[in-house]
Amino acid sequence: MDYFKTLEEILFTSEPKNKIEKFRDFYEKFLDEDFYFDDSYEPYKFDKPSYATFLEIVKPTALPPIKNFKTIEGKKYLVHTILHIEYSAIDLALDAALRYKNLPIEYYKDWLEVADDEIRHFLMLEELLSELGGVYGDFPVHKNLFEAMEATPEFLRRMAAVPRYLEANGLDQNPKIMEKLNSNRDEFNIKFIEALRVILEEEVSHVKKGDIWFKYECERLNLEPEKTYLEIIEEVFPGSTTRKMDLNFNARKEAGFSCSELKYLSKKEDCN
Repeated sequence: MDYFKTLEEILFTSEPKNKIEKFRDFYEKFLDEDFYFDDSYEPYKFDKPSYATFLEIVKPTALPPIKNFKTIEGKKYLVHTILHIEYSAIDLALDAALRYKNLPIEYYKDWLEVADDEIRHFLMLEELLSELGGVYGDFPVHKNLFEAMEATPEFLRRMAAVPRYLEANGLDQNPKIMEKLNSNRDEFNIKFIEALRVILEEEVSHVKKGDIWFKYECERLNLEPEKTYLEIIEEVFPGSTTRKMDLNFNARKEAGFSCSELKYLSKKEDCN
């Protein structure tokens, strides 16, 4: 199996069921070491998200705020919003496993494992949405995560901006959503909270993988990681290093963030 060519085909597959089936076949062969790397492969050019064929894409400002968790429609919208994040995360993981050549085999194992996790997260949430009578595509979506992928074709910037910034932000937001759902513990919300708990636990490992490979590249280039990280995320997400952030310190420390980083980003005196 041609690793890069096959994975690119999977990334470009738009419909979730087909993408997942193709990935599982690919991943089984990868784990069986039934593949080869063609180093002449050139990464594809960014154009549009894979989901553009079946989702209505709008600007984030055109989307209603997530605030009503008690009505069926409110629950559907919240689940759909997180579901779209997970589907976007599948593509981000696939692109990370595809775009960068000549890295240790552990790198490719890591990001394919992340893709496999994101697929399970997507399927968990899709099942919950189905219980509410909804399907993926019921609501418009934004393409913020795709735009972050577009903005970071370079390896160092990708590891900093996606797993170590965007996914790390998810570690902060997930518990807040769980807390709000917990204030209305109906049968559905209990199942939803459990799904979010699983996602939170596994996302810590995703951020940790990004942390490992970001620091790997910093060492290779003789760069100071903390200074380099702050410079990159400020370039990609202007204002991200100057505003006070409400961070999940425990999860971020587990994922590789230092106390000095956490104190700087949160503008707090300590990192407890």
